Amino acid sequence: MAAELVEAKNMVMSFRVSDLQMLLGFVGRSKSGLKHELVTRALQLVQFDCSPEVFKKIKELYETRYAKKSSEPGQPQPQQHRSPEALSIHSSYDRGSTVARTSISTTNIDYPALYGKYLNGLGRLPPKVVKPEVRLVKLPFYTTLDELLKPTELVPQNNEKLQESPCIFALTPRQVELIRNSRELQPGVKSVQVVLRICYTDTSSPQEDQYPPNIAVKVNHSYCSVPGYYPSNKPGVEPKRPCRPINLTHLMYLSAATNRITVTWGNYGKSYSVGLYLVRQMTSAELLQRLKTIGIKHPELCKALVKEKLRLDPDSEIATTGVRVSLICPLVKMRLSVPCRAETCAHLQCFDAVFYLQMNEKKPTWMCPVCDKPAPYDQLIIDGLLSKILTECEDADEIEYLVDGSWCPIRAEKERSCSPQCPILVLGSSDVNGLLPTPNNNGENGKATADVVDLTLDSSSSEEEEEEDEEEDDDDDGPQPKRRCSYEKGLVSAC
Repeated sequence: MAAELVEAKNMVMSFRVSDLQMLLGFVGRSKSGLKHELVTRALQLVQFDCSPEVFKKIKELYETRYAKKSSEPGQPQPQQHRSPEALSIHSSYDRGSTVARTSISTTNIDYPALYGKYLNGLGRLPPKVVKPEVRLVKLPFYTTLDELLKPTELVPQNNEKLQESPCIFALTPRQVELIRNSRELQPGVKSVQVVLRICYTDTSSPQEDQYPPNIAVKVNHSYCSVPGYYPSNKPGVEPKRPCRPINLTHLMYLSAATNRITVTWGNYGKSYSVGLYLVRQMTSAELLQRLKTIGIKHPELCKALVKEKLRLDPDSEIATTGVRVSLICPLVKMRLSVPCRAETCAHLQCFDAVFYLQMNEKKPTWMCPVCDKPAPYDQLIIDGLLSKILTECEDADEIEYLVDGSWCPIRAEKERSCSPQCPILVLGSSDVNGLLPTPNNNGENGKATADVVDLTLDSSSSEEEEEEDEEEDDDDDGPQPKRRCSYEKGLVSAC
């Protein structure tokens, strides 16, 4: 089928205007327009509606034309044995056409714009179309099984802002079997999927997924849902859209039938490329298990790293004798279970790998929560030393690494209780109205005894007597400084 499509396209490219009009009239399409418009219309017919009858008609027109040509005297023999590329280029000269007609059929036609609309399809693109060598970044949650369509540039067909770029492809029986036999991640979502990835057309480095404006994806006869925008809680900040692979599996024909995908996108100056992949989607639990298998750093290596961090720097005037590390995850404020960090991070503080993978599964950022620097999955390591410490130190939330690589727990100090276990002050006179005996300064065994205040005394009488005593003292000794505060009654701790 792929070879037939390529052959039909090349035959259409060699047709004259009258041949194109006959072909389009045969299928009920419009026959008006310039030659390049007729060619585009005929190629669309071949790409998407090439039934056996249409293919037979194309072959009939092609053979009729060269049969007539071979019967003319002085003309070369038919060119059935020439390559299709040579046919499309040299056919105008063989007909004795002018240079102007040749330039219309070969030079004036914008081949990238003409074939970019069809992407890769089932057949191989003509050699005139140079596909950009775009590379997409590897995604931890997706394992690529097959590349259905290499990254191919979306080429605008006209000056309109809204463009459409269709492509067709068919799955092999093996690929269909992989999808059908894969487990379900959730109802209706298979782990083996056909995904569409879009990125900038930039060959300098691997590109992250990036959607063009006004994107819409149609699979066969239904539109596919595209991730929406995340609302922003900050004023003046535009909402962001998470750009991730678009799952097309649920709308595809899981058979030998041909699938048609149409990408609608906004043409605002930037160039984008699209690719189709058969992938297996992983879960955070599977990535965690893989990390535990291949990503644990030996405790002795972690200990050597601690010594390296605390090694005395001769150029520094400050000597570091230890560094504290919290056993609480900065992401969820809970005790660490799987201490993890990126090898590129300069700190010893870890975060919990379980929660880190779960958060990136929902919203992939891959940023370290400690230093806010990139921490991709392939650079994560599990700290073997801190894992050992977590099992040995269960009653502390923080430890301190020492210069020799050893460690000690740091336990939170308990708050001191303010119990009144100190001498009691006497407020006011103790022998008021002669009700209480004058306390002796020295009690039994030479120990000082605490003064006691009778709380049954009338506070008003005590205050009056205190005021009279103060007035007498003022008259005798002159003005005295004011008291900062006066206590009515009660016991006050001397603490």
